[in-house]
Amino acid sequence: MLRQHHDSPDVLRYHSQVSIKDENGYAWQVLLFKENYESAVKDLRLRLVAFPGVVEIAHPQSLLIETVKGKLLTASDAYALTAPAPNVGEYELTNVLSKLPTTDALKLYVPVSLRQPLVLNIPNTVVTEWQWLVTEID
Repeated sequence: MLRQHHDSPDVLRYHSQVSIKDENGYAWQVLLFKENYESAVKDLRLRLVAFPGVVEIAHPQSLLIETVKGKLLTASDAYALTAPAPNVGEYELTNVLSKLPTTDALKLYVPVSLRQPLVLNIPNTVVTEWQWLVTEID
């Protein structure tokens, strides 16, 4: 379900926000949103937020995205130089989302400090919501 928020009193925006458990059972907030609404090309960002003190995201590493058919795509780290907190990552999805299937699940390989990437399984319903946010909501 897409959520609404106000950027200013007269400006309503939409974003996708879900809670996804990782392979260790910890919940992550997964948000897809548009930036630069004033521009003709709107940047899409995927923000991943882990519980503080549990995981530190490794910056400036890219996010690896795997489709059910094994296709691998990368999203660059938007917080390459300055992350707001160690448990927060944000990735550029503008050029990636159009290459993803619209109804299949995905695996996100989140780069974390001192270990192999952590896997977040994104259900097909969330991927469909992402596609709808991109194509239908402006």
